[in-house]
Amino acid sequence: MDLLFKAYSNTSDDEPEPEPDPEPKPVNHHHLPFRPSKRPKSEYLFPTLDLQKREEAPLPGRYISKRERALAGAVSQAHEPNPIHQDHHVINQSVLGSISELDLPHDVLSSMRHKPKGRAQLSQIPGKLSVALHGHAKAVNAVHWSPTHVHLLASAGMDQTICIWNVWSRGQKKARVFSFHNAAVKDVKWSQQGSFVLSCGYDCSSRLIDVEKGLESLIFRDDQVVGVIKFHPDDSNLFLSGGSKGRLRLWDVRTGKVVHEYIRGLGPILDVEFSTDGKQFVSSSDVSGCNISENSIIVWDISRQVPLSNEVRDIFLHHLVSIAEIFMVYAEAYTCPCVRYHPFDPYFVAQSNGNYIAIFSSKPPFKLDKYKRYESHGVSGFPIKCNFSLDGEKLASGSSDGSIYLYNSRSSVLVKKIKAYEEACVDIAFHPILSNVIASCSWNGDVSVFE
Repeated sequence: MDLLFKAYSNTSDDEPEPEPDPEPKPVNHHHLPFRPSKRPKSEYLFPTLDLQKREEAPLPGRYISKRERALAGAVSQAHEPNPIHQDHHVINQSVLGSISELDLPHDVLSSMRHKPKGRAQLSQIPGKLSVALHGHAKAVNAVHWSPTHVHLLASAGMDQTICIWNVWSRGQKKARVFSFHNAAVKDVKWSQQGSFVLSCGYDCSSRLIDVEKGLESLIFRDDQVVGVIKFHPDDSNLFLSGGSKGRLRLWDVRTGKVVHEYIRGLGPILDVEFSTDGKQFVSSSDVSGCNISENSIIVWDISRQVPLSNEVRDIFLHHLVSIAEIFMVYAEAYTCPCVRYHPFDPYFVAQSNGNYIAIFSSKPPFKLDKYKRYESHGVSGFPIKCNFSLDGEKLASGSSDGSIYLYNSRSSVLVKKIKAYEEACVDIAFHPILSNVIASCSWNGDVSVFE
């Protein structure tokens, strides 16, 4: 740093130096060491004017003329209201590799370009480890494929970082590392356009990040630890968040404000999931601290802010603001860390700490299927997630024993078990195009891709 300081502060030039001013000069922040823990963060969208000029860093040891130093100082002062942009190290440190698909092998790129998306592509069963991705220092809580740049995978870790992986790159696979959160990151989701990732965590915030530029675009401050986030399936400007105080909030990324709040006096929100038509969502919360020991699974009407169903011991009707609520029979003594809607059929599933996945109808009265469920894997207190394949034929679940369990979604029969890690396998994500590819993450910090 001394060498850099001397290089950047070289005062020799063809012109004589002016007399020193009696007033202290403003500090050029480009000379200061990077201190991420004290870096202030803006709560508003960042201006992009002259962004390229501000991101360019002088080469170490290069002669800096007085004119260049004066221009650099003027730019720094002009952008004083947005101090997060003053330090070019924020961007340089996050970029480790390319996010371009041009770095992919030809066969992988060809497969992704020529295979159809969605239900037309029948899912196949992954068989072996394809890519091992090492980079998180602690447990990884979530993984999510980009829906548009399908060679990119995002992961959220307890080490306070979000990693963007160029999975099949022939070069550096860890393309970006974002350290905008100052506590563990609980969840990460790609935007529908695939240009941004949304993350949330223990620092009581959700953050929208421009992946290509490496910039934090917006911060959504909350009064609770935010454990889960989910974009609305039909409106990419809206996302739902749930947190440790049981508060469910619908946010608008255009304003950074809460559009709706869903209040029911719940315990910590463990998961949320939109229905396929986007008109409803289901939430899972832990109410084990209350007199009733059941976990609460509630189906909400997104527009009316009124719950359509709630799980208790008996079926009865209750009226709130003249709108009927139907309560389901589901005496469950375990929390459910994950809920997922089937992509086509009228049901959703709930991962239970009782070491099984329960099945519910997604139509009123939202009844539990008492005769069928997915079993054999373990949960054992871990936040184990599950996911359906795009064609809806397979259901994959992580497990506390470090394995991936693949089920036939219709029959609930276990099709295959893949030993992936020595510690718990936490999350599972089917590739949006390649039906035989699945990503997973573990409690020991590893991210893996199987095919």
